[in-house]
Amino acid sequence: MEPLLADFLLVLTYALLPAIGNLIGAALAESLHSPRWVIGAALHGAAGIAIALAAVDLMPRILDAIPMWVIVLAFLLGAGFSLLLWYGVRALRGPFGRTRRKALMVYVVIGADLFSDGLMTGAGSAVASGLGLLIGATQTIANIPGGFAATKNLQGNKVPRGRRWLLSFFLFLPVMTSAAIGFWLLGGQGDFVQNAALAFIVGVLLLATIEDMIPEGDRPQPARWISTLSFAAGFAGLSLAATYLQ
Repeated sequence: MEPLLADFLLVLTYALLPAIGNLIGAALAESLHSPRWVIGAALHGAAGIAIALAAVDLMPRILDAIPMWVIVLAFLLGAGFSLLLWYGVRALRGPFGRTRRKALMVYVVIGADLFSDGLMTGAGSAVASGLGLLIGATQTIANIPGGFAATKNLQGNKVPRGRRWLLSFFLFLPVMTSAAIGFWLLGGQGDFVQNAALAFIVGVLLLATIEDMIPEGDRPQPARWISTLSFAAGFAGLSLAATYLQ
């Protein structure tokens, strides 16, 4: 086997790790029975993780690498893409009612998170194999709460079990796709292109988190101290993982 192809297959293996973490969270949600407020708490925790991913992990990489006007432009493009995704989900008919369509937007946040994981894993592996493995392993743990929250939210919106599992497995697609992009297209492009792509992901991630995930987490009406503690725990946990495990 060609060395470059072998390296690429290794990258795809690393990229599977964050998606597996998400799948573990989904499996926990399917096997554990919990009251409605747990869904809200889990969504607020996942929102804290998403905000920390942008603020603590992604933005420090980006700010030191590219001009601010590029960051702003890429962020605005990501925000616009998030809006297009919202309109696309809103246009769904048939098995997805209005509340279910809102629940599906939570998967936009999880998908954006996984896309950024794959992008960093692929680009990191192009620099050094060990760096790609470290990024993938770190994000595995971070993605378990997101998978749990998204699946519990779909349960609360009466989405059938088969469709819930289908959506969970579908999330392997963005992380594998972005890992391939990171390895083949961004790995040799230098910091400018790589970090512009990450700034685009930040735009998608933050807008979908604030506009969709947090309101969805408020809908079960968890007690304020629970939602606040969950958000803070998610933010703190990802921040510590990003700082000390990488």
